[in-house]
Amino acid sequence: MDWLFKPFHDVFMQRALVACMLIGFTNGFMGGFVVLRRLALMADALSHSLLPGLAVGLILFGLAPGGLFVGGLVAALTVALGAQFLARGSRIKEDTALAILYTVAFSIGIIIMFKVLPHLKTRVSLEDYLVGDILGVSDADLWVTFGISLFIVPLLAFLQRPLMLTLFDPSVARSQGVKVSALNLVLVISLVFSMIASQQAVGVILLLGLLISPAATMYMLCDSYPLMVWGGGVLGMFGSCLGLLLSYWLNLPSGACIALVLGSFFLIAYAFSPRYGILSRLLRRRHFHEQSLARWPGKSAD
Repeated sequence: MDWLFKPFHDVFMQRALVACMLIGFTNGFMGGFVVLRRLALMADALSHSLLPGLAVGLILFGLAPGGLFVGGLVAALTVALGAQFLARGSRIKEDTALAILYTVAFSIGIIIMFKVLPHLKTRVSLEDYLVGDILGVSDADLWVTFGISLFIVPLLAFLQRPLMLTLFDPSVARSQGVKVSALNLVLVISLVFSMIASQQAVGVILLLGLLISPAATMYMLCDSYPLMVWGGGVLGMFGSCLGLLLSYWLNLPSGACIALVLGSFFLIAYAFSPRYGILSRLLRRRHFHEQSLARWPGKSAD
């Protein structure tokens, strides 16, 4: 049974598990707002938009977490605000502008990384930024992740009521004096921060699964808004740690295992959710069918 507890004895795995707990909870919590606000496309675009900022930060500051953080933040906010500017100044919609800008930004990031990384005296590769390398997380990375989590979770918890009004009915929220545009901006900025904290764990490609899957799973299991966001945080934390341990035991990429475990949770909920699962819907249909046939004499479900 030594293999079962061996991951907890290695220092790099201890740091990785702490990182999984922080980013798993933060993304699972944040994902509830993203799912309810239907920002999955924007989240996908922003996650890919981090790459050119990370590349520029790598050139200017090396592997310093602060430089990578600032670079990713500037790149993602540039794409998000640029999409709104293009949509307001032309006939194209915001989602179209966002799709164009994030593919351009992602392409620029890949080109810069491809040209720059071979000349840097570091073992970091383009693959580490695309699919993540949580085993390489440092103490400085943990402090950055902890700071971002400490900023996002209390802020969104404090704004939970006006955010709930904004998510479900913006017009009612405005009539109640809620500043909808300001809250949407806070939500986008919080989304960017959570992505920056998570990119080393799962990379910019798999990041969306870490953000959306826990919230979508809870959305299949409950109708409670607080339970969805807080339960999504707990599920994200548990699934991230489980995916990391599986990757260690099976010698598989950690980012892919984390995203796969969280995606598996959603598929299980989709199949077996007591109220919204596909199996429960099929059983209810058969039940109502039999109930209606029983009203007719001489008829049966056969």
